[in-house]
Amino acid sequence: MDASNFLPFMATVITLFFAGSVLLRYFQRKGLHLLLWGIGLGLYAAGTFSETYLSLQWSPFLLRVWYLSGAMLTAAWLGQGTIYLLIRKPGVAHVLTAVLAVLSVIALVGVFSAPLDASAFKAGVPISSQYKAILTRSGLIVLLTVVLNLYGTLGLVGGAVWSAWLFWRKRVLPNRVVGNIFIALGGLFPAGAGTFIKLGLGDWLYLSELLGAAIMFAGFWLATQPQPMDETVSATASA
Repeated sequence: MDASNFLPFMATVITLFFAGSVLLRYFQRKGLHLLLWGIGLGLYAAGTFSETYLSLQWSPFLLRVWYLSGAMLTAAWLGQGTIYLLIRKPGVAHVLTAVLAVLSVIALVGVFSAPLDASAFKAGVPISSQYKAILTRSGLIVLLTVVLNLYGTLGLVGGAVWSAWLFWRKRVLPNRVVGNIFIALGGLFPAGAGTFIKLGLGDWLYLSELLGAAIMFAGFWLATQPQPMDETVSATASA
């Protein structure tokens, strides 16, 4: 495994630890936003693991998993977690989550029913550089890829920036200000994965995934550290 192929493997390991931390917090404190982040991080790990495997050998199943999770759903579900946290009307948040679930099923059916040309696969070449020759995407799949990534970017990055600003304005919990800034910065990396995939920049895609996972994990850790005012301050935050 060369250096470029090692990057998605490292991103997978970090993301699995990240997902475990988020889901542990969910079981301890509940909060549907944590479960949604856990789903998003699980998709993130599935995408990076698939990249690692496909850099070594062919798998039609993992190619579909890679495109579905990495190019379509990761940013959307991470963003949905933040949106669910920020929206104070549970009914609205539930409806948005249901709509995303339906769109995800449509994406799943579309990707797993798309024709594949296995003969076009080349071992050792980043899958992001060759998937167009292998996977035939319908117009609907392309549209959903754009919409889901845009929605996820606005939710994850925009929501984290908004949360950081709220805490900064109140002059409370500086760890959450910094943590949310890290989450916003890290969220730009998986949100931009679709762009790197379209451009066929495999090495940059792998590096961006690793940095995104590490920076978001650092932001989550900072934002969830107990503070003296943690039990008395009521404000919105991505943590």
